Amino acid sequence: MTVARERLIDITTTPYYHVINRCVRRAFLCGKDPYTGKSYKHRRQWIVDKITILSDIFAIDICAYAVMSNHYHLVLHVNEAEALSWDFNEIIERWYQLFNGNGLVDKYLAGEVLSQGEMTSITDCVNEWHKRLQDISWYMRCLNEDIAREANSEEGCKGRFWEGRFKSQALLDETALLTCMMYVDLNPIRAGMTNTLETSDFTSIQERIVAVSKTLKQAQQKIKKKTPTQKAKKPSTHTTLYPFLGAERQEDMPGIPYSLVDYFQLIDWTGRALREDKKGAIPAHIQPLLQTLNINENEWLHGVKDFGQRFGSAMGTVTAIKQYGKKLKRSWFQGMAANRRFYQTA
Repeated sequence: MTVARERLIDITTTPYYHVINRCVRRAFLCGKDPYTGKSYKHRRQWIVDKITILSDIFAIDICAYAVMSNHYHLVLHVNEAEALSWDFNEIIERWYQLFNGNGLVDKYLAGEVLSQGEMTSITDCVNEWHKRLQDISWYMRCLNEDIAREANSEEGCKGRFWEGRFKSQALLDETALLTCMMYVDLNPIRAGMTNTLETSDFTSIQERIVAVSKTLKQAQQKIKKKTPTQKAKKPSTHTTLYPFLGAERQEDMPGIPYSLVDYFQLIDWTGRALREDKKGAIPAHIQPLLQTLNINENEWLHGVKDFGQRFGSAMGTVTAIKQYGKKLKRSWFQGMAANRRFYQTA
């Protein structure tokens, strides 16, 4: 039975969610049509471009993404602190980048004299826009409707482009977040589309690798050019993705509470193990990373490989899931046994 979205998403419990959407005609709408031989691969770039634009408008960050031939995955972070920093006019400006406004707000922006009742109506309207600009459902609506219109226009047809409403999974702790991100980033390797992270097109892991490579190259060039009296500046590592904090994590710093170097190390080994279907003991250099995240070593590869099927609509310790369910007035979640096995201590 379909569960109402308000019973799946609660940002007071966690700001992190994994969302998935599939095409109606799965085989070729974002890939290659087996009947005509026509490739629609370029549409995957449409999705990457659109999520980047939307995340600049919404208070929603992209932790990870993978755009496949017939579906896409996003790991999103609802940035409530950023939304609270917007003033009245900035909320209007952001909303107007997405939709037409209304007559009263247009008058306000034009500097016209307005009555108290009109200002109350405008305030109510802008407050509603503020809520929507932090809402994953509105983010997905803006993404999916735009892509569907472009695709139907290209084909000269009408009808549904997406299979149905998006699916979501709540990521209740750091372990769930990192496991899900790795599952998303490794999608092309798991699907046999590529053998390396560097060639995993339309994924966040490829974007992060490119960004780091570019930063290192820039740093090397600056070191070669600087004179003995010059001090080399720390290169910028900014990308369009939600950043890793690493050892520099602080309470007031926004970002993923994990080291990018450790993430690269863990995903590199995990990708090789999945691709080569290796089974056995976890290498010594990987064990500390899993122990830090409270992960059962025997469950790691199974969890990353089959994340979507194993963990249902929420991932976390059994205690965390029960607390999450209590808030949403839900008594049962699919995947409780898998969650219990995955964590060393639940």
